[in-house]
Amino acid sequence: MDNTTLVGLAGILAAAAPIVFAAIGETITERAGVINLSLNGTILLTAMAGFATTATTGSLLLGFLAGAVIGALVALIIAFSSITLKQSQVAVGFVLALMCRDLAYFLGNPYMGLSGPRVPNMPIPGLVDIPIIGTLFFSHDLQVYSSFLLVIVAYIFVYKTRPGLMLQGIGEKPASAYVRGANVNRLRYIYTMIGGALVGLAGPMYTLSVKVGWKGTITGLDGIGWIALAITIFGGWNPLRVALGAYFFVFLQWLGLVLQPSMPNIPSQVLQVAPFPLMILTLVIVNLGNAEWVDRTLAGLPEDARRVLAKVLRTMRTSPPASLGIPFENE
Repeated sequence: MDNTTLVGLAGILAAAAPIVFAAIGETITERAGVINLSLNGTILLTAMAGFATTATTGSLLLGFLAGAVIGALVALIIAFSSITLKQSQVAVGFVLALMCRDLAYFLGNPYMGLSGPRVPNMPIPGLVDIPIIGTLFFSHDLQVYSSFLLVIVAYIFVYKTRPGLMLQGIGEKPASAYVRGANVNRLRYIYTMIGGALVGLAGPMYTLSVKVGWKGTITGLDGIGWIALAITIFGGWNPLRVALGAYFFVFLQWLGLVLQPSMPNIPSQVLQVAPFPLMILTLVIVNLGNAEWVDRTLAGLPEDARRVLAKVLRTMRTSPPASLGIPFENE
């Protein structure tokens, strides 16, 4: 593997870190039975706020803290509206996505084009010298290492710990979780805010590392939140698969840059936009296994082909938490 390709693949891991945080944050929220559709606006608002805070104070820590707090507060609005007021999670989340986006552009005007600190690169001594692996995994900054750790911790928490099993319970069968002693609505508040805080960290990750600085509407972040939502579904609400979805999306973006010189007749805008419809197409393919007409079609195929296709579709099949978006009332 030549050095250019190796550096490019390492760049994919780095560029995917904010999407990993946002998608896993949404995964935790939806595992609790709450839908947070505000991701796109939250990422834009926290990207602006994180950069503005850091540019003003000179503190990277305060910039990330501002992003996490704003993300948690936006998620709190969704939790209060849906859990306490019993309003539509989808409607409230969509309105917040638009409002936060417009707030980011309006409040961020004074900070457009300003320079500020960026997250320093922190290669890990000794490990960075390992051939291939060192460049891929140990030549990054702290936020990329944090994204690796988040994937592992989130997977272990959800599937290997008692609180994680309870988290699954309040999203799948909240009544059963309640009988077992869980305060369903309180836990939904907590996990919605934790997920929102993780989403909020994604914004400063962009403006303090991946795409340093705030440039308003040309920052290039509008739409990332919707992709994070799609990746959550693509990953089947599983932190490992969600992370793979994030890396796959950024890989498609990188591939567009790599292919551009060899395809001069295709406008660069086409290759830049291509990852978005390709991700949607992948999401459609992943969810084909849930359609009844697919089962009927498989039934008419030869036995060998039917078994192979059924196995592939079973592997790809995803199902949302059974009580996702459904309010819970203590009886």
